[in-house]
Amino acid sequence: MSLIQPLPASPLDIVGDIHGEIDALLQLLGHLGYDRQGHHPEGRMLVFVGDFCDRGPDSPAVLELARALVQSGRALAVLGNHEINLLREDVKDGSGWFFDARMARDQEKYAPFHRPTSQQRREIVEFLSGLPIALERPDLRVIHAAWQDAQIEAVRPLPLGSVREEYDRWEELGRQQARESALEERMAKELEQWEHGLESHKHQPPFLHAHAEFEANKQMLNPLKVLTSGVEQKGTATFFAGGKWRFVKRVPWWDAYTDPTPVVVGHYWRRVHQIDRSAVGKGDADLFENTHPYAWHGARGNVFCVDFSVGGRWLARKSATPVGRDFKLAALRWPERVLQFDDGHVQATQGFGVEHGSSKIQNQPADEL
Repeated sequence: MSLIQPLPASPLDIVGDIHGEIDALLQLLGHLGYDRQGHHPEGRMLVFVGDFCDRGPDSPAVLELARALVQSGRALAVLGNHEINLLREDVKDGSGWFFDARMARDQEKYAPFHRPTSQQRREIVEFLSGLPIALERPDLRVIHAAWQDAQIEAVRPLPLGSVREEYDRWEELGRQQARESALEERMAKELEQWEHGLESHKHQPPFLHAHAEFEANKQMLNPLKVLTSGVEQKGTATFFAGGKWRFVKRVPWWDAYTDPTPVVVGHYWRRVHQIDRSAVGKGDADLFENTHPYAWHGARGNVFCVDFSVGGRWLARKSATPVGRDFKLAALRWPERVLQFDDGHVQATQGFGVEHGSSKIQNQPADEL
């Protein structure tokens, strides 16, 4: 069975990134009309776009529910970059709920958070190992970050269960290329001149050109990385994101997407209201700065990001502000093209099928539009 799997013909509810927010997920499922076993009276089916875990208070509970729904045949899911990090034992910001090596460092930002038992750990790895990268049918495509034809065709022949092995293989090719081109040596010299490392938010490094070149090359050489974390290129400025200083910039790939088949993604931290993205560790350029929060986007107005930044609720808890105002969990109902939020709000989307530019409305708080 391929890493690109078929979508069923039934009506769908496509759930955005959850990031350990079990309460938001349960509330959303209730508003969508599902019971805890995933039954829907109208025969609808759940689809998850990935990023079940990290940052939130109960990633084990989210993954346990998702696993039960998928294994019962009442839901489908694709892998996000956070699940791939877990499978590869790539310890990053927000993953202290799973990795002992990160637990202490995550206390200040994300605690309290539940940790899995030994049995839950095994079940989580087994479940995630069997998930596909993308889902498709003639009228719709679902993927975590980017639908790119060349990368899709590169992974289509790969069997379910091969993600970690294949991802590691492409990562090693990136490192090998860096060694053979002396890029690795240039990176080491850059770090020799910068004593603070790249994870200290208090110390901003200068723009490190070798690091930028390495990040961009390694990103685009790995098809699985492109599909689950997006299209990137060498940047021009240093920014802090994901717990470290970075030197590449994300590309709004949808502006060059001209296929007629609509695509639904997560990953990109869209928002209903204006927020300080740097406060939640998103110091990179906001790809939705000039896009209406409910608008379809892209060259043909047929791409939709359903991630409404629920992964930032840890900040609301720490700052004692309303948890659900700025950081929301949403599902896109297909074929209705209607958004359901975890607080019960229902909102029609805008600009489906509108050519590039027409759906780009200067973003402002949605309740003022």
